[in-house]
Amino acid sequence: MSSKHIKLKTELPGPKSRALMEKRKKYVPRGLGQYTNIVVAKARGAILEDVDGNHLLDFASGVAVANVGHCAEKVVKAVQRQAARAMHTNFNIAPYERAVELAGRLASLTPGSFTKRALLVNSGAEAVENTVKISRASTKRPSILCFEHAFHGRTYMSMTLTHRANPFKMGYSPFCTDVHRAPYPYVYRWPGNKDSDVVADECFQFFSDIAARTSPGQIAAVIIEPMLGEGGFVPAPKKFLQKLQAFCRKHGIVFAVDEIQTGFGRTGTLFACEQLGLEPDIMILSKGIGGGMPIGAVVGRAKVMDAAGEDGIECGSYGGNAVSSAAALATLDLFKSGSLVKNARKIGKTLEPRFAAWKEKYKFIGDVRGMGSMQAMEFVKDRRSKEPDPEKVNKLLDYCYERGLIVISAGTYNNVVRLLTPLVTEPDQLEEGLEIMESGLQAIA
Repeated sequence: MSSKHIKLKTELPGPKSRALMEKRKKYVPRGLGQYTNIVVAKARGAILEDVDGNHLLDFASGVAVANVGHCAEKVVKAVQRQAARAMHTNFNIAPYERAVELAGRLASLTPGSFTKRALLVNSGAEAVENTVKISRASTKRPSILCFEHAFHGRTYMSMTLTHRANPFKMGYSPFCTDVHRAPYPYVYRWPGNKDSDVVADECFQFFSDIAARTSPGQIAAVIIEPMLGEGGFVPAPKKFLQKLQAFCRKHGIVFAVDEIQTGFGRTGTLFACEQLGLEPDIMILSKGIGGGMPIGAVVGRAKVMDAAGEDGIECGSYGGNAVSSAAALATLDLFKSGSLVKNARKIGKTLEPRFAAWKEKYKFIGDVRGMGSMQAMEFVKDRRSKEPDPEKVNKLLDYCYERGLIVISAGTYNNVVRLLTPLVTEPDQLEEGLEIMESGLQAIA
C-alpha cells in the first residue's frame, strides 16, 4: 500500500521488525503490552518509519507525549546543545540553569494568580506520588479522594488512585490506605440519560455524601482529571468541577487537577483548566511537556508546595534533569505563537462532525465526545443497554494498523477508540487517516 503519507514496503510487521520482536520476547517481561508489532527506526512530525522502511501515520503520539510532533527540530537542537554541556549533576547538588528557568515558566503559565512553585520529576506517576505527599504535609490530614474511571499511574499510590483493576491492578494488592473513591460524572453512562447539568448536580451530591462520611477535616486532597484519559476521554461538566473546587476551598482541601494527558495544547488551550474556569491548588503535569523526553512536574500554591519543609524530602536523582528541562523549555517555546493550540482546535473541528456523522450511520457507536483534538468514540453492542463492545474496537484498530495507521483504545471497558494526533498533523494527513478509519468502520459494520 502506498499513499501520500503512508508507504508500506512490506506487510506489517516486516521481517526486520519480526526478528526484533522475537528478541523482545526473549528479554522483555510480558507485562509490557504492545499495540503494534513494528519496531521504529525514525519518527518525524506525525510519521513513523519502521526498521523495514514502512511509513505509518501516528494518531497516538506516544500516548499524548509527542504533542509538538516527533523530533521537533527546536526540541532536538535544545537536547543536543544541553547534552554537549551537561547531562547530570543532580539538581539537589548542583542545579541546572534550564531546570530553574523551567520551574519559573511553569509557575507563570499554569492557571492561578497566586504565587506558585514547581517541583520537577521524571514522570506523571511520580508527579502524582509527590502530590499526595505534599498535600498530606500541607494539610496534616491523611485522606485522599479520587474518582471512578480514573487513571493516575502504575506506582503504588498512583495505582491505588487508578480505578480499573484489569489490567492495571490485578495481582498487586494490597494497595495504599486512606484512599476513597467517588463517582465521576460520566454523562453517557449516568443512570437516566440526563443532561450534563443534572449529572453534575447529582454526581456532586454523591461526592458530598462520601466526603461527609470521610469527614472534610480529614481530607488532604481531591484529585481529578478534567477529562478522563485512559478512562475513555470523558469530559467532566464544568459545573461539577467548579462545585468541586469551591468545596475544596471551603474545607481547606488541596484541589489537585491531573492534566498529564489533557495538558499542553491537547484540548485547544494550553491547559484544559483554562476553559473550565479552574485555578487548582496543584496541577499534575507530564507527557506533552517534554516533547518526547521524560519529565513531569507538580506545580502549585507556594504555601502548599513549601509545606514539606525539610531540605531533601522531595529530592530524586534525576528530577529536573538538565536535558529533559532543556527539551521542555523548547517545547514551551513552540507553544508561544499559539499556532499549536489553534491547530488543536482545527483538528477538533474536523473530528467532531465526522465522528457525529459516523455515530448516525453506525449503530454500534453509542457516544462521541472530547475536547479540542482529544476526541473519542464509544462502541456498544446495543444502544439501549449500552453494553460495551471491545471486540469491534479491536477489529477497527487492527484494520487501521494493517493499512499503516496507528490508533489506540481507552475506556474502563476497553470499548473506546481515542485519537491523540500530534498537534502538527497536517490536514491531508488527518484526512488520510480518517478515510482509513471510515473504511474500517464500514468493514466491521
